Amino acid sequence: MAFDWTPVFLSAKLAGVTTVLLLLVGTPIAWALSRMRHWAKGPLMAIVALPLVLPPTVLGFYLLIVLSPTGPVGQAMRAAGLGTLPFTFAGLVVASVLYSLPFAVQPLQNAFEAIGERPMEAAATLRAGPFDRFLTVAVPLARAGFLTAAVLTFAHTVGEFGVVLMIGGNIAGETKVMSVAIYDHVETMDYAGAHRLSAGMLAFAFAFLIALHALNRRDVDRGR
Repeated sequence: MAFDWTPVFLSAKLAGVTTVLLLLVGTPIAWALSRMRHWAKGPLMAIVALPLVLPPTVLGFYLLIVLSPTGPVGQAMRAAGLGTLPFTFAGLVVASVLYSLPFAVQPLQNAFEAIGERPMEAAATLRAGPFDRFLTVAVPLARAGFLTAAVLTFAHTVGEFGVVLMIGGNIAGETKVMSVAIYDHVETMDYAGAHRLSAGMLAFAFAFLIALHALNRRDVDRGR
């Protein structure tokens, strides 16, 4: 039987789109949290980190309720003529962005906080505005945080199961990503097919961890 590459390509597409969106969305969130000196910082950080401790099926269940045709978001989308998100690739993207949010925000927040105040104050004395200071000082100095966030987000999205199964179901060519395909193979007792996908994911995860270690090590060496 020929190997079906569709779940692999679909997983890579989902992980790529999710990573790009989370870098765009997570960067201002991480920057705001790193600069915040308000009592609300703790609760906001807890909200961002919630997917780390919340069972994926719980998050997927509530997303399904909110995004369903009878849910508040689903009703608003239908009224606007946009259709609904459950059991579509777009729905998978929304679920993945929410579920992988802490894997993007936390490395970026740590990188921004490690910069300290002195570089930003020095840029301010040169009459650089807040946005200029962010782009020309904070972003370059937090480069390692961006790389870590991208690697973790991509790898985490590829390995998702509970959330994507709840929101996307098991539609071939549309929402059947690698983790769901493995589950499918096991259910039908096709252990050879499950092994091929599982071994590929194992090698992928190992390679990403090695890459992450190398990035962190290079950053430490540069800081010496």
